[in-house]
Amino acid sequence: MKTPKILLAGLSCLALGACATATPPPTAAAEPAPPPAAESQQQPWRTFVQSTIDQWFALDPSTAVYQGDHRFDGKLPDWSDAGIAKRVAFYRSVIADANAFTGLSAQDAFERDNLVAYTKGQLFWIVDADRPHRNPAWYIDGGLDPNVYVTREYADKPTRMRAMISFFNAIPTAAANIRAPLPASFVKHGVSGFGGFADYYRSDARTAFADVQDPALQAEFKAASTKAADAMQALADWLKSQQASATGSYALGPALYSQMLRDTEGVDISLADIEAIGRADLKRNQYAVKAACASFAPGKTVVQCFAKMNADKYPEGPVAAATKQIPMLTAFVREKDLATIPGTEQALVRQSPPYNAQNGAYIDPPGPYEKGIPSIYYIAPPDPTWSKEKQLAYIPSKNNLLFTSVHEVMPGHFLQFLHSNRAPSWIGRIFVGYAYAEGWAHYSEEMMWDAGLGNGDPGVHVGQLSEALLRDCRFLSSIGLHTQGMTLAQSVKLFEDQCYQDEGTAEQQAARGTYDPAYLNYTMGKLMIRKLREDWTASRGGRAAWKRFHDTFLDYGGAPIPLIRQAMMNEPTARAVF
Repeated sequence: MKTPKILLAGLSCLALGACATATPPPTAAAEPAPPPAAESQQQPWRTFVQSTIDQWFALDPSTAVYQGDHRFDGKLPDWSDAGIAKRVAFYRSVIADANAFTGLSAQDAFERDNLVAYTKGQLFWIVDADRPHRNPAWYIDGGLDPNVYVTREYADKPTRMRAMISFFNAIPTAAANIRAPLPASFVKHGVSGFGGFADYYRSDARTAFADVQDPALQAEFKAASTKAADAMQALADWLKSQQASATGSYALGPALYSQMLRDTEGVDISLADIEAIGRADLKRNQYAVKAACASFAPGKTVVQCFAKMNADKYPEGPVAAATKQIPMLTAFVREKDLATIPGTEQALVRQSPPYNAQNGAYIDPPGPYEKGIPSIYYIAPPDPTWSKEKQLAYIPSKNNLLFTSVHEVMPGHFLQFLHSNRAPSWIGRIFVGYAYAEGWAHYSEEMMWDAGLGNGDPGVHVGQLSEALLRDCRFLSSIGLHTQGMTLAQSVKLFEDQCYQDEGTAEQQAARGTYDPAYLNYTMGKLMIRKLREDWTASRGGRAAWKRFHDTFLDYGGAPIPLIRQAMMNEPTARAVF
């Protein structure tokens, strides 16, 4: 899944993320909105929330647009040092001012704590990790992507074209605050990402609006997109020129890594204990996959078992196959009474645009300010420059694709955003955390197998477990790369030997771990959710209470899981429990 939008651009400034009664979230109206002014004046907390959102969006218009607030269309953040300093000062004031509110209702106190937690996470990435200066991923995963204007039909095409023209015109003069030298893996990711945007701006972005019959608008669009593409290509070229001076210094170090866990996810546990939790889950899944392979591929090694599974692909291709899987998975969730599916929104399947082809599959859900717009589930094709053997290996097998569709759509991210976009709290709607989102989607894979998806077919189970093992190695690779001196080569070997991944996948996953240290959140979030389900349902009927658990959990919006646990279990403090 794609992370929330943030931005960069241009080369001009280049110098250079139990049994007690719980306190459930109140039921929201079908289409709630921010409180009217008169009501806000009577409720200081509500006034503060709305003011905070307004100021946040003004400082970070890319997030506003991604969330569906189109008052900010075409605008980009200020990524100069002065702009970053202004945002840091604002975040610090949000924390101090929010914490000054006391005597709030349970709902408002939860929202306050959620806002403070999310803001602390933003401060960590900007100040402590210094991502705007050090990490191209800070920008690649953010506002450089014009997908909102291209695929979300929130307005007619000429209106969206004009928004994109403003967006393109802003790119060459926006500040690029990346500073050399950079780690080699960061340079490679930046060259691919920025170069991909340059190609997209010139090609597919134009193609998407080719049917607009307005020659003057088309000419303006072409000129603006050309300038933006040139700026992106110049940035990619500059990064490419840094390859000779690239370093291997990607590690956060133990202290910053522990702070990352605390400040971004509310997880305050020793690194030794965190690693032990990851290793235990790896062993659990290794044991399970060996048992499943014994039935699916008798007498074969796990690697050979995976090869058998991966060879079974849909002849019509993954986009057409995934389109058929979505209604099947939706029917399964309803039949097994696993969760409420609110609304009538759809998830459509499309081929990924070239600039994001390194992301094998992801979903782009509309924000909470959008109404009646479908989510787009993207699946990347293999790189046409690869060998035919490598291209074939990249295409997901039937069982891999099944659990990718579970993860991205049903009951994963798509269902999660159907709930979070309707959460009573606007903070919970807008600010969705990494471990909450990816933890839920990854949790959904195992939960669906446990609920009977695949009818006990060992091959299906191998598909689910292959995804779980991949995330287990992300967990351990993240810790190793950033706190234990693990090299990229050692990370690659971990993915190959312990999680049975092919060479290409292992290399890609190891590199990602250098610039995305928080990718342990898939497994970390999953394990916290699974433990919360176990504890919450123990006094509520066990399996019979799964639907109530899932609905209650999702209705909090995208808050840190320890905070949701505190509310659901009526515990005195927010804590991570695995």
